[in-house]
Amino acid sequence: MKKLFLFGMVALFMACDGTNKNLFPVDKAELQSIYEEVSEGYVGLREQVVRQPQGCLKYPYLIPAGFYQNLWDWDAFFMANHFISRGEPQYMRDWVKLYADLADETGYISGSLTPEGARPMYSKYAPMKPLLAQGAYHYSVAANDFSWIAPHYEDIKRVVNYQRTKRYDEKYGLYFWEIAMFSGADNNPALNYWDGDSRSYLSTDISAFMYGEMLSLAVIARELGHKAESEQFAAEAKAIKENLNKYCWNEKDECYYNVDRETGDHYPRVSYNSFVPLMYKMAPTKEAGRALLQRYMLSPDAMRSEYGFRSLSKADPEYNNKNIIKPFSNWQGPIWCITNYIYSIALKHYGFEQEIAWMATAVGKLIVKDLREFGTMHETYHAETGEPLAPSSFKYKTADGRIQGFVSWNLCMQNVMEGALQDKWMLLEIEGM
Repeated sequence: MKKLFLFGMVALFMACDGTNKNLFPVDKAELQSIYEEVSEGYVGLREQVVRQPQGCLKYPYLIPAGFYQNLWDWDAFFMANHFISRGEPQYMRDWVKLYADLADETGYISGSLTPEGARPMYSKYAPMKPLLAQGAYHYSVAANDFSWIAPHYEDIKRVVNYQRTKRYDEKYGLYFWEIAMFSGADNNPALNYWDGDSRSYLSTDISAFMYGEMLSLAVIARELGHKAESEQFAAEAKAIKENLNKYCWNEKDECYYNVDRETGDHYPRVSYNSFVPLMYKMAPTKEAGRALLQRYMLSPDAMRSEYGFRSLSKADPEYNNKNIIKPFSNWQGPIWCITNYIYSIALKHYGFEQEIAWMATAVGKLIVKDLREFGTMHETYHAETGEPLAPSSFKYKTADGRIQGFVSWNLCMQNVMEGALQDKWMLLEIEGM
C-alpha cells in the first residue's frame, strides 16, 4: 500500500504548474439554464429544512431534511448562511442562541441535537464544531447589529473556550480532532477514524475553523466594548495562522498536511481538509495558495473529476466511491456539494473564477438530474460516473415509497452559481482575514 501511495504522489508531482483554461470550458448559457432550474427546485426544498421550536430546541431551527431529521451543527451553519443570502438571516441568529443557551458550564454542547436532547454519534456525544462565533459574526454583519450578542457573549465564549481547553495542543499552538467522526468528515483517511486507533492529528480544518472563531470573537468583543479581549483574540488568531504555516505547510509538496501529534511528522494525505485553510486565506503567500490549488485541486490525478471536485485525492490508496451512509458517510472520494462550496471560496480567494464556473456547471448537472428524477438531492455522488450515492435510492425510502434524499448544505450550490453568473459571492469573509 505504501508503494501505491508513493506512486500516486509522484504522479501528482509531475502535474503542470500552470492552469490550462481549455481544461475548464464554460458555457454561460448552459450554466444560466442550470441555475434557473436549480433555483426553481430549491424553493420547495428550502421549506423542508425549516423546523419550528420543539422540546429543548426553543427557536426555529434547520435540519438537513430527507434522511436526517435532527439538527446538525455545521449543516445548519452553512444552511443559515444560505438563508442570509436569501434575506432571512434570523435562522443564523437562532442557531447561535440555541447552541449558546444549551451549552453546559464547561462550554460543551453536542454537535447533533433532537427535541429530546443530544444525539449520540459513534458511541459518543461529539461536541459541536468550532463555528459558533462565526455564526454570530455573519448574522451581525447581515443585520448591521452586534448589540444582540451582549446577553449571549459569555456563553459563546465558553463554547469556543471548550475547544481551547480540550482540543488545543500547547506544544504546537494548533488544534486536533480526537477522531475523524468528530470532524464531520466522518471517515477522512487523513485522520484516525476507528475507535481502536489511538492516534490523533493536528488538523488543518479545525485549526482553520478556530482561526475563524478567534477573528470573529475579536470583532464581536471590539463591537461590545471589550478592547483587551478583542486584542487577545486577534493575537490568538495570528498565532494560529503562523503555527499552521510553520507545522502543517509542506514546502516541497506545496500542500497542507495534518501532523501526527506524537511524532511531529506530516501525514501526507491530500483530502478535503488540505484546502480548508484557503477558505480563510491562510496560505503562506498568495503564490503558495495558487500552487496548492493548481497542483492538487485542478489536477485530474488528484481532486478534479468530470463531475466536480473529489473529497479525497484519486492518488490516495484509500480512494473509493462506496455508497456509505451508515455507520458514517463517505469522505474518501465522492463528490460532496459542501466540499465543492468550500473549494469555491478557496478558488475565488486565489484567482480561479473560470474553474469555479466549470465546477458549478458540473455539479449543477448532478443536482438537476436529481431534481428531475427524484424531486430531491443526494448527500454524495460518484466521482467517476456522476451517479447519486448516499442515501441509497433503493434502500432508504419514505412511507409512501419516495426516496428519502438529502437537502442541507447542498443549498449553497445556488450561491456558487450566483457568484459565477452574477458576481454575487457568498465567501463568508471575516474582518481581519
